[in-house]
Amino acid sequence: KMRSLAPGIKLITSFSRDSWYRFFILILTFVFYTTYHLSRKPISIVKSQLHRNCSNVIHPADLNITDNDTWCDWAPFDKNNYQNLFGVLDNCFLVAYAIGMFFSGMFGERLPLRYYLSSGMILSGLFTVLFGLGFYWQIHSLWYYCLVQALNGLVQTTGWPAVVACVGNWFGKGKRGFIMGIWNSHTSVGNILGSLIAGVYVSSSWGLSFIVPGIIIASAGVICFLFLVEKPEDVNCTLPQHHVRSLTGVVEFSLCLLFAKLVSYTFLYWLPLYIANVAHFDPKEAGDLSTLFDVGGIVGGILAGLISDYSGGRATTCCAMLIIAAPMLFLYNKIGQNGLPTTIGMLLWCGALVNGPYALITTAVSADLGTHECLRGNSRALSTVTAIIDGTGSIGAAIGPLLAGLISPTGWNNVFYMLIAADVLACLLLSRLVYKEVRGWCGYTTRQRG
Repeated sequence: KMRSLAPGIKLITSFSRDSWYRFFILILTFVFYTTYHLSRKPISIVKSQLHRNCSNVIHPADLNITDNDTWCDWAPFDKNNYQNLFGVLDNCFLVAYAIGMFFSGMFGERLPLRYYLSSGMILSGLFTVLFGLGFYWQIHSLWYYCLVQALNGLVQTTGWPAVVACVGNWFGKGKRGFIMGIWNSHTSVGNILGSLIAGVYVSSSWGLSFIVPGIIIASAGVICFLFLVEKPEDVNCTLPQHHVRSLTGVVEFSLCLLFAKLVSYTFLYWLPLYIANVAHFDPKEAGDLSTLFDVGGIVGGILAGLISDYSGGRATTCCAMLIIAAPMLFLYNKIGQNGLPTTIGMLLWCGALVNGPYALITTAVSADLGTHECLRGNSRALSTVTAIIDGTGSIGAAIGPLLAGLISPTGWNNVFYMLIAADVLACLLLSRLVYKEVRGWCGYTTRQRG
């Protein structure tokens, strides 16, 4: 008589070798991109430590204080123009990132993805650590921090096109939105982990808020070098099915992403400071609260993927979420500070509605448009389309925090009006595609009735 297999082994063997490899690649790429975001988040948490109200801080007896308000601040951020300087820091990273993104796709096409990704992660770790060492080396030059941020911005562009090209090689079309929705939570998971890790050290020695994430992403780079499989055929797995789709909508989706990322990145870089300023939390609490925006973002991304898979309407899903997001942002600014439960609720809602469309466009849409190539599994085309869409988006990512830095001294209200305007523009840019999708559905239903 046959002995029955152990249930655990039954489970393992019920999945094919292909499925295990796919699962392994998804997990790997998820971890890699999580570390990319984990290492770019600390700056937003540390900002409220580099400049804070020092009159409440107990000062050491041996210190002769001339300025009661700024003695504990980290020069050069101790002056009144500190918000502009923070804006400059963000922009050194983001402008380099936006410029780099247009070239990154081309390099990603020509170099083996495994080397490209692992070297990018190790270099990114190096520059993140260098920023943190400014604390230990007592560096007070804005130029140093800007240079390190810019170099980090350049090497961070290795991540996205390479990771998407790799996943595109392994996964066909089908229910892409849902899988990608779950997978795309790496952005938010990275932001959350980055905020929490930075928060642990921010008040005692903020240098470690950068050094620890830097070591983490560099270690991930080593893992990438050791384990990443670029294409299914490298390990004799079957190739996924890529269906041919017409390449419409690249321009609209790219421009829509520009405005969606403008909103998303402004939150990413300024939310902890906004919470600290307006609701008077200390840097660590403000940082921890700001992660709720990303928790909402995870849910929003998965929901957007599910809805668009079910309805077949990518543009309509994005547009609907953006339409609801505008009044939500307005409400958050008006009532978001009325007690902790309100803050938490509003942050989750705003996160879901702002990040949902952004997640859907970056992953599912760029993968859809990219795998259109009649040349099956042409990862070159995919990393280029991804880089074009994300590069255009990155311009928004650069403009948003810069504008916030310029506008916030005139009052936070105006920052929110700018965000709402960007949201509405993102929506309008998709109107042609939405019209097409809706017409398709209407045509489809009338035919069915007949």
